[in-house]
Amino acid sequence: MNLIPQIVISGLLIGILISAPMGPIGMLCIQRTLDKGRWPAFFTGIGAALSDLIYCLLAGLGMSFITDFISAKQALLQLLGSIVLAGFAFYLFRKNPTRSLQSQTVQRKRNLFTDFGTGFLFTFSNPLILFFIIGLFARFNFLVPEYLYYHYIAGYAGIFGGALLWWYLITFFVNKVRAHFNVRSMWILNRVIAIILFIMAAFGCVMSIKSFIS
Repeated sequence: MNLIPQIVISGLLIGILISAPMGPIGMLCIQRTLDKGRWPAFFTGIGAALSDLIYCLLAGLGMSFITDFISAKQALLQLLGSIVLAGFAFYLFRKNPTRSLQSQTVQRKRNLFTDFGTGFLFTFSNPLILFFIIGLFARFNFLVPEYLYYHYIAGYAGIFGGALLWWYLITFFVNKVRAHFNVRSMWILNRVIAIILFIMAAFGCVMSIKSFIS
């Protein structure tokens, strides 16, 4: 029996389920789709997908020295990620949406790498996703003795593809309603999302500080 379709389908489902929870990256992608357009938001999703893939590789390949280091430093990583997220929330809260509407296409292309980097950074700063990935691997029988190296190559490609598919669809649907937003609604949306991101950042800081104390 050909096991490649089986592991690819499992990988696609894992990739979608990892990306689906509407955390900071989901809020950020929605905001960027409405503010800057679909592709900056999609590049943010690509950065998040790459981070998820790295965590999946660490969990699947049994790189215990790295996973142990991440688990041991998860409070510090969470604190740093929360501080960066809070800084971005402050920037977003004060941002003038009219500048985004007046920006040129060349400037947007120049910022795609920044969009990718923030997506990667915000996702990678949450090492707790390792436990979620391990649970998904167990649920979908992703790690079994019958699989050879080329099966896993196909499986991890499926995970990355599933994550990209999720962000492609999210940015597609949000972009469809983008025309219904004017400058005032964008200003309100920016502030609402900034407040939500700041609350998430504050919660992350509190949890990481509690971990340091305990």
